Amino acid sequence: MKQKLETLLQHAVESLKSEGILDQESSPQINIERAKDTRHGDFASNLAMVLAKQAKTNPRQLAEKIISLLPSDSAVSKVEIAGPGFINFFINADVQFQVIKQIHDAGKSYGLSNAGAGKKVQVEFVSANPTGPLHVGHGRGAAYGSAVADLLQAVGFEVSKEYYVNDAGRQM
Repeated sequence: MKQKLETLLQHAVESLKSEGILDQESSPQINIERAKDTRHGDFASNLAMVLAKQAKTNPRQLAEKIISLLPSDSAVSKVEIAGPGFINFFINADVQFQVIKQIHDAGKSYGLSNAGAGKKVQVEFVSANPTGPLHVGHGRGAAYGSAVADLLQAVGFEVSKEYYVNDAGRQM
């Protein structure tokens, strides 16, 4: 959802450039955060406050202009200005739950990619000292290591798992 909102805001920034409000070379970093209070929307951006000085206008007026330039999107039910110029996005409730259907429909293939295709990685984990007592932390390390290896494998890496034997010194 953040990427979708970023794309909408980027469109507004391009429109501000074409209208001469912003320099053509301007490429602001678009920050989108989860709203701390749901009464203020689902997501918020400080873009108007970041660009106000460059646009030579106050942040609230720039926020109004940005909102007027946002392309309509069925995922966004409402956009408001809050405080000194925050742009608050309210997400359509139906859209929020579409991801559950996507996960269900994709089944075990959900989230898989080939981002690591052709790359090899070795994951060493556990690091339990065989000369000392085992404790719950060793089990946690084994679970984390195995999970990391599985995640890397899911995105296409060729993973080699190795139990790291540490038989030197005391464990911390």
